[in-house]
Amino acid sequence: MTRLFQRNSLTRFGVMVALSVLTLPACTSNTPAGGTATSSASVHSEFVYVGTLQSHIDGLRLDTSTGELTAIGTVAQGPKSTWITAHPELPVLYGVDDDSAKEGSITAYAVNRGTGTLSPINATHTGGHGTTFLRFDVPSNTLLGANYNSGSVSSVAVNADGSMGPLVSTIAETGSGPSRRQMSAHAHSIAIDPSGRYALAPDLGADRVFIYRFDRATHALSKDNGPGPHEFIAPAGSGPRHLAFGSSGQFVYLLTEMSAEIMVLRWDATQGRLTLVQSLPTSTQNFRGVKSGAEIAVSHDGRFVYVEDRGENSIVVYRIRPDSGELSLVQRISSGGDKPWGFGIDASGKWLLVANQRSGKVNVFSVDTASGMVTDTGKSAAVASPSSVAFVK
Repeated sequence: MTRLFQRNSLTRFGVMVALSVLTLPACTSNTPAGGTATSSASVHSEFVYVGTLQSHIDGLRLDTSTGELTAIGTVAQGPKSTWITAHPELPVLYGVDDDSAKEGSITAYAVNRGTGTLSPINATHTGGHGTTFLRFDVPSNTLLGANYNSGSVSSVAVNADGSMGPLVSTIAETGSGPSRRQMSAHAHSIAIDPSGRYALAPDLGADRVFIYRFDRATHALSKDNGPGPHEFIAPAGSGPRHLAFGSSGQFVYLLTEMSAEIMVLRWDATQGRLTLVQSLPTSTQNFRGVKSGAEIAVSHDGRFVYVEDRGENSIVVYRIRPDSGELSLVQRISSGGDKPWGFGIDASGKWLLVANQRSGKVNVFSVDTASGMVTDTGKSAAVASPSSVAFVK
């Protein structure tokens, strides 16, 4: 079912978040979004923000010439921000509230470019529960969210200054799979296709990738009532988690959580349809533990796919064949810790930072952009229960 909303940002919630954050010494910045704060940071540094399974966001500074990490400390408290993402153009960070006991929300924070500290701007509800993922669509200034516990996806307008606008749409699904974890639909992520007309939403509970219409002019998601299938049916019990489009827009790389597989799917933007091209296990043949795929990303140049295998505590690198989209294995390397939950590749494409949740570390890997291979630098920073990584220049 589809629900459309036109309501103001969650002012009372935003004020509560602001009060809790501004009591922290590290969060006293009053720099507005897009402001011109005086910065003492080197031109060779980026701020790294780490979402956690706790109710806080941590900040780090990455020296992009050496890979050194410097801790800033806790920069926001309040919502359970397991997933964070940065505005692509403004110094604004967005964090979810992944508390399944209440309606989910998204909070916008202004980034002080001098110190890296955060100041809450405002927040908006998502219309679902357990908001666990965000994607920023630049052409439409829209945040897309996946609400795991309610099996729904949402679209929220973003204002020109980066602050949260109103909740525009929420679509809930039904469905189940053979595992006890699949008693109902569990939306896990969402992505807009290159044409800007469709949204693809992997659902762990329903073993589906649901395909919706998206209107960039109105920010609205809607179900497609036209002829033909409007979902990709994954193998039973596979648990689709995250996906990424290849640089050509013709291929989609889908990572399953429960079966730890990467599927190459051909995307037909004229029909809004996915078809399977290739499926590969991300785990080794002799692995007998619990399989768990975690994160996936395509390199900035579109030549490689990076996968996080949480079951084997590894990073797996694949080369993309441009004509067919098919993958071939390049490298498998330890994640540098226990239970890698998320990772991020910085703007230069030369650094990959892994959030090893159980071992409480963010580990730094250098990326050889020619070969695609990664190297553990041995550098890391301690962060309690890290789960996602975002960069702000």
